[in-house]
Amino acid sequence: MTLCTPDRTTTRPRVQRPHSPPEGPRRFRVAAVDVSASIAVFLIALPLSLGIALATGAPLQAGLVAAAVGGLVAGRFGGSPLQVSGPAAGLTVVTAELIRLYGWRTTCAITVLAGLAQLGLSALRVARSALAVSPAIVHGMLGGIGVTIALAQLHIVLGGTPQSSAVDNALGLPAQLAHVQPAAFAISALTVAALLCWPRLPGRAGRLLRKAPAALVAVAGATAVAVLAGLAVPRVDLPSWSSHALPGMPEGPVLGIAAGVLTITLVTSVQSLLSAVAVDKLVAARPDHGLGIPRTALDRELAGQGVANVVSGALGGLPVAGVAVRSVANVSAGAVSRASTMLHGLWIVLAALLLVPVLDLIPLPALAALVMVVGIQMVSITHIRTVTRHREVVVYAVTLTGVVLIGILEGVALGIGVAVAVALHRLTRTRITREERDGRHLLHVRGQLTFLAVPRLSRALHQLPAGSDVVVELDGSFMDHAAYEALSDWTAGHLAHGGKVETTGPTGARIAEPSPGAAPHSCCRPWTPWHNHQCGEPPAERKGPGPDGADEERPAPGLKLASGIGKFQRNTAPLVRDELARLAREGQRPSQLFLTCADSRLVTSMITASGPGDLFTVRNVGNLVPLPGEESGDDSVAAAIEYAVEVLRVESITVCGHSGCGAMQALMNAGPDDPSSPLRRWLRHGRPSLERMASRRHAWARIAGRLPADAVEQLCLTNVVQQLEHLRAYESVARRLADGSLTLHGMYFHVGEAQAYLLSGTDEPHGHDAYDDVFTRVMPTALPAAPETETEKERGAEPEEDQGAEPATRPAARLEAARAS
Repeated sequence: MTLCTPDRTTTRPRVQRPHSPPEGPRRFRVAAVDVSASIAVFLIALPLSLGIALATGAPLQAGLVAAAVGGLVAGRFGGSPLQVSGPAAGLTVVTAELIRLYGWRTTCAITVLAGLAQLGLSALRVARSALAVSPAIVHGMLGGIGVTIALAQLHIVLGGTPQSSAVDNALGLPAQLAHVQPAAFAISALTVAALLCWPRLPGRAGRLLRKAPAALVAVAGATAVAVLAGLAVPRVDLPSWSSHALPGMPEGPVLGIAAGVLTITLVTSVQSLLSAVAVDKLVAARPDHGLGIPRTALDRELAGQGVANVVSGALGGLPVAGVAVRSVANVSAGAVSRASTMLHGLWIVLAALLLVPVLDLIPLPALAALVMVVGIQMVSITHIRTVTRHREVVVYAVTLTGVVLIGILEGVALGIGVAVAVALHRLTRTRITREERDGRHLLHVRGQLTFLAVPRLSRALHQLPAGSDVVVELDGSFMDHAAYEALSDWTAGHLAHGGKVETTGPTGARIAEPSPGAAPHSCCRPWTPWHNHQCGEPPAERKGPGPDGADEERPAPGLKLASGIGKFQRNTAPLVRDELARLAREGQRPSQLFLTCADSRLVTSMITASGPGDLFTVRNVGNLVPLPGEESGDDSVAAAIEYAVEVLRVESITVCGHSGCGAMQALMNAGPDDPSSPLRRWLRHGRPSLERMASRRHAWARIAGRLPADAVEQLCLTNVVQQLEHLRAYESVARRLADGSLTLHGMYFHVGEAQAYLLSGTDEPHGHDAYDDVFTRVMPTALPAAPETETEKERGAEPEEDQGAEPATRPAARLEAARAS
């Protein structure tokens, strides 16, 4: 696992010491790459917003309002810093139907109510539940919406007027083809050609031209041709902002309005959350791996979308959702913060106020052609291939068909029902085959073993001859209690009649057979204490004093070691043999040097999710890095650093401390008159950490927004920072840092909480000021969390409490006392 440290392009307030002068106001900085990214997104969003407003039948200004609000409001309060929100093509059908049934003012009110519903869902923290929806349903919903959009806009492309439903539009298409308006069709054809050909321009000139968005080029080109040729086609007509329609009190049947609120809430929420997850993947795939960019806080993102819909509806705008096209453009343009999203909203505002005469020149057929192409692209061939590969094409097809023929909510409900039926079918589809091989009876079970498969399993088992040698091969990942009991009872009876039973997994590796009388879950589990790793094997016993002084029988350590090695050879070695053989041939190529404490509770492969060949690990008492030349006869740490940096060419070095470190406790308790010993001589390399903690030139280390619980934890954190400083003193490390081929990382592992924290600022170039002395929590995601550039309250997270710690004022007092001493 590659550990990443946050970038420091944004600053956090440093810890204020008592009696220190207050810090000056924070300046709002915008990176140059955010400005360029915002312009690229603006150029895409402007024509799309007008086109979506046209497709819904809403006032064209409503699209601009939604785009501006999506950038400024959702960009500021959302949980995904690089996601761009605005009017989405996926909401076109819903909004058009609401406008047809209830009018524009009531639709705005429904948008406000949907935003309030999203805020309520965010408060209940149900954002992650939206990710439980099958991707086949989501893609089917978007595909159905795309088909509906394309059929409706095709009528405008041909110079006609769309009907109210996809079925009517399809049935009316032959008549529309017989009455094509040549001017409208010519402008639309030009727009479509530009959209399709512009991204494929060849050569060096093509690469330069492709930097301009295809949507902007297509609409601008069509507008220029229409103006210069004097074509009589309908054009954009933006009314005065003084006559802009604002929401009114909802008018209509209560159930109908409630259904509209529910539909907009579900569609906008699911689309925004799935788009945010996709944005995280795109950011992680960038060359910089998204260094310093926080991952999406889904509940906060849902709240941000809710606030944006409330504001957009109140200002007379379309519903707002996260939009994939604009978000991809933002990430691809290299944006690094939410400033790009907010600036794009500002450019929309300026264009809506200052470029009205220019916007009024845009032909409506050009916008219709743009939205039609977007709708066609929503029926993604890639998505169809994906769902086909996962055997969910039926779910996709039913959802798409239901959305087109009936409606979005009904189509999604049909898709959910089919998805549940498919899942139940897979759960009950268990194949049981029997064959005889070399005098042994092989019973092969493919699929999940549930109570539904127990009758067939029991029938197959009882057809095996009594007293025979049987191998039961389970090729599945789940066995419920009923199937376990059936297999266990049959095994007991077969063994009682002199037979033999061996139960194996899909690879042929032997697994523990269910046996009568065995305690539930008696076999060992990962990371259980060593003395529990017996799995039913009776170890040799020896007498020894127990905790109360009485003699008790305990396993001999040597036999525990041999037993553990035997289990490795039997269970683990077959799984890793191929990988270790490859490493033996190719040699080790670790990605990082991991320097940590020798504490037995610190399992490096577990907390870093790494395997053979990933880490070059150095362990010593206190995770200390002696300064060059100070190891006095023992150059083991310096040799390991030189070998890792110069020979293995590792990409990073991580110094990992941990809670409750005995070395740090011994360092704090050491007195000047203590007798010399190997441990005391080694711990002298930790004295700079003790001096750093007592120095007033350095800020107190903080961990996840709080002060350490006590002085020992403070020293454990400070020691990580100080050892990173020692690393920079090594010539080989300094040389690699200077050319940018090596990074340093600080890490702290809280044993009791099983929680890892990363030190912010550890990849800055030089000096003591390169560290914030702030350790941030690593969230359970694929990439580590980025620095907390905002307060926990702004992020919508719960305030963390010191578990088992003293009141908030006492740790600071104890640390102050430690410094004074």
